[in-house]
Amino acid sequence: MIKVSESAKKRITALMAEDGFDSLQDFVRVGVKSGGCSGLSYELKFDKTQAEGDKLIEDNEIKIVVDKKSVLYLAGTILEYSGGLNGKGFVFNNPNAQRTCGCGESFSL
Repeated sequence: MIKVSESAKKRITALMAEDGFDSLQDFVRVGVKSGGCSGLSYELKFDKTQAEGDKLIEDNEIKIVVDKKSVLYLAGTILEYSGGLNGKGFVFNNPNAQRTCGCGESFSL
């Protein structure tokens, strides 16, 4: 469903530790909401609880929860991390997105 690249795994693990989360027990919550210049935008945050209706996905030792509404939008997505001087941070490579904005933070189907 959602794949996590090695670079994203390393960055997620480090950020979770900085924010007081345990990457072996806690979750990365990924979702889609209305907004952004292309119509839909991604949400990414850490969470300690799984809500009713959430889908739990584990890839590359990272636990991801996705709300019911967002599952269809994110099928096949690869979460990557690009650092460095021109890096964008977390990048969603979503095969369902037909159009993305210049910053890569929003998309449309």
